[in-house]
Amino acid sequence: MSMKGIRVTDAQYGELVKKASPNSHIGADCARAFLVGGIICALGEGIIKLYLRVGADKELAGLLTSATLVFLAALLTGFGWYEKLGKYAGAGSLVPITGFANAIAAPAIEFKKEGFIFGVGAKMFVVAGPVIVYGTLASVVVGAIYFFVR
Repeated sequence: MSMKGIRVTDAQYGELVKKASPNSHIGADCARAFLVGGIICALGEGIIKLYLRVGADKELAGLLTSATLVFLAALLTGFGWYEKLGKYAGAGSLVPITGFANAIAAPAIEFKKEGFIFGVGAKMFVVAGPVIVYGTLASVVVGAIYFFVR
C-alpha cells in the first residue's frame, strides 16, 4: 500500500489502524445502551400513564404516546442533542420510534442550508420515503390477503 509516496505493508497498516482506533469497553457500552434504552422506554410508559390519567382510552393513549415520542426525538435532533445521546448511548438510542424519528429529522436538518423546499423538504424523505412506500405496500398486501381469505 502506498500513502503519499510512503510504502506501508498490510501488517504495518493494520498496526496503524489499531493504534488510531479507540479502545472499546464493551461492558460499559452495553450498560449505557441498556440504561438509556430503558429510560426512553420508561419515558414512553410514563407518557402513556399520563394520557390515560387525563381520560384517553388505551388505544388513543398509545397513539398519542407514539406521536409525543416522535416529536420529542425530532426536537432533540433539531437542537443537536440526540446525536450526543447517540454517541453516549450507542444502540440504546435506537429504540425504534425515537431512532426512526431521529433518522427522518437528521437528513432534513443536515440540508437546511439549501432552503426549506430543496433542503429540508426534499431530504426529509431520504429515509422516510422507502419506509412509507414499503409500509403502504405491505398494508395493501396484508389487506388483500385478509379480504380474500375471509
